[in-house]
Amino acid sequence: MSAITFEPWPKIPRLNRGILVTEKIDGTNAAVVIFRTGDLADEHGVTTFTAADNANILAVVPDGPDESFVVLAQSRTRFITPEADNYGFAAYVKANAEALVSTLGPGRHFGEWWGAGIQRRYGLSGKRFSLFNVDRWADVDLSAVPGLGTVPVLYRGPWNPREIDLAVLVLELVGSSAAPGFDRPEGVVVWHYASRTSYKVTVENDGAPKGEAAHAADEEKAA
Repeated sequence: MSAITFEPWPKIPRLNRGILVTEKIDGTNAAVVIFRTGDLADEHGVTTFTAADNANILAVVPDGPDESFVVLAQSRTRFITPEADNYGFAAYVKANAEALVSTLGPGRHFGEWWGAGIQRRYGLSGKRFSLFNVDRWADVDLSAVPGLGTVPVLYRGPWNPREIDLAVLVLELVGSSAAPGFDRPEGVVVWHYASRTSYKVTVENDGAPKGEAAHAADEEKAA
């Protein structure tokens, strides 16, 4: 076997394709993870969980006589539980496990956990979970799960930097669309369909590196 492998140049997606601009909410990254036990079976049809798996499973929801769903929660970096939580998200998932399974179904459902006690707080007395994949959930009734929704759509259409700038300007002048009346929204996320990549633009200190932007925000709060 040769030690030298061929590596092709990747295909380049076209820039002038559709984009989706949504509000970037300043909370904490989270995901509801739902697996059907049969989908985790080995070649013999046996599903076996390790001790670590069992420690992370928040709920088992029956799906007929011989099948079940297992429900987990995760932060950006780890699985979480009510005993080792991230702003109460695992407790929320555990409390609403059956409704989440019936509403979302199997998958890793990413979103922002935000509101009271988290980052900007947005003047809310409770917490919310806003799913990122707005196209998937646009026509789905999410009301069975308290606080569940999607991030607000600010623009959908052809690639146009002016539309992105306009979305940021409207947030700066009008305030948050996710929490009307809150006057310090964070910014936007731009999803580029052709490249399947997300980009962010912040209202404040967008041109500064992340560390410098955070330092500037801290100084502003202290002033």
